[in-house]
Amino acid sequence: MSVMSAQRNKIHPHKYSLWIAMGSITMMFIGFTSAYIVKRAQANWKVFELPKIFWVSTAVILLSSVTIQLAVKVFKQRQMGRYRQLITLTAALGVVFAALQLWGFSDMAAHGLTLAGPASVSFIYVIVAMHILHVLGGVVALLVMFFRAYRTNVKVYSPVGIEVAATYWHFVDALWIYLLIFLSVAR
Repeated sequence: MSVMSAQRNKIHPHKYSLWIAMGSITMMFIGFTSAYIVKRAQANWKVFELPKIFWVSTAVILLSSVTIQLAVKVFKQRQMGRYRQLITLTAALGVVFAALQLWGFSDMAAHGLTLAGPASVSFIYVIVAMHILHVLGGVVALLVMFFRAYRTNVKVYSPVGIEVAATYWHFVDALWIYLLIFLSVAR
């Protein structure tokens, strides 16, 4: 195998770091859902319906996965104007997702389901809030990429940044779908 071929087969350090981070995040949420299952066996567990707005927010985050994938495509085609629009839209959809989740929290509170309430309710707040934080971290990364897209002195158009951001975004999307299904089924 030639040196060029070996170099081509290596994973970029940013992508490698992302995979390590996603593994850690996955383990954290596995811990949360495992604790949820263990606590659910206790006698004082309260069953309640998740806010309907959580399903609406799911459609928003799914749409945002489409927009970020389109952003990757147009970046590779060097359509920078369209790229800026798509990462801006993706970031905005991420903020809308978080706002809808918070709306879900206020709906829960309006029904007397507060963080200080039963463990089942507290778990929902903690799990969903941690997911919101991870989505907002992705929004920050997209905003950094947005500002970089406006630099005028770009000499190298490497897709690594947007590929890393897209992978992470798809990850938080898939993670939300898992969490929503889990929390809907494991009540």
